[in-house]
Amino acid sequence: MQETLTIQLPTNESAIALSGANEENLRYISRMTSATLVMRGQDLVISGQAEYIDRAAKVVNTLEPDWSSGKAITIVDIQTVLQVLNSDRGADLEHIRQDVLAKSRKGEVIRAKTLKQQQYVQSVRKHDLTFCIGPAGTGKTYLAAVLAVQALLANQFERLILTRPAVEAGEKLGFLPGDLQEKVNPYLRPIYDALHEFVDPDKITGLIERQVIEIAPIAYMRGRTLSNAFVIVDEAQNTTAAQMKMLLTRIGQNSKMVVTGDITQTDLPRHEDSGLAVAEKILSNVEGIAFCRLNRTDVVRHPLVQRIVEAYDKHGQ
Repeated sequence: MQETLTIQLPTNESAIALSGANEENLRYISRMTSATLVMRGQDLVISGQAEYIDRAAKVVNTLEPDWSSGKAITIVDIQTVLQVLNSDRGADLEHIRQDVLAKSRKGEVIRAKTLKQQQYVQSVRKHDLTFCIGPAGTGKTYLAAVLAVQALLANQFERLILTRPAVEAGEKLGFLPGDLQEKVNPYLRPIYDALHEFVDPDKITGLIERQVIEIAPIAYMRGRTLSNAFVIVDEAQNTTAAQMKMLLTRIGQNSKMVVTGDITQTDLPRHEDSGLAVAEKILSNVEGIAFCRLNRTDVVRHPLVQRIVEAYDKHGQ
């Protein structure tokens, strides 16, 4: 038997925030709950069988802290709420909302967006060595950079070291023009992008000049002891097993290291094992080391990225 429930939203802004661009959020909730959702002005009309209406209403009501203030709702927000409802983890969702990591230069609040991202954040806080493995767009490097800069500004560490293997696209540093920094920049651009989101570019330049922030390829880590530092190893799937062991044994006193990568996107020669994959096999049960796995439901870039990742997963690529 078809039933109808009407939820009145307080403002046009809240209706727009909940509906999403071209009402894509309403269509997604409809698809996930089997109810029909239609926005009529500030009235959300939910119709269908009683159990479908009830589930859709729970999703909408759980999202109320966001849409009631006019904050745009994303598909990822809806997916997280569905995960919470499926697993009765409302307290975890409230923790995500309250755990503000930083504010962007535009004043936007930065926090984890999914349950697994929140677990990742907690692992980084609790462990001196955390591995985060997952597909593109899941916030692996971004969240690590946020936590690192906040810890640096709070004087928990003396420096921030960001490193990445320079093997992508088959290029070698020696063939690139310019000095070391100019050679390294193309490989480390994603890390710069993450930093620029919430730190003024001029301030970053000054910190780099004073070596408070150091950005360098992995090869330049050899022979060093990384003490009093927050170290981020990005694109770690492109390290060799020897490089990974070298990096991990650089950790010094009062240091924290976060290693991120996507094992499905290695650029190493076919005969070369990924240092990240080898590390997971060897270290997954070592006390004091955390491994976090993110998947396509944690993709927080454009919704199309999530569908691309899913398509490649199904194709076995």
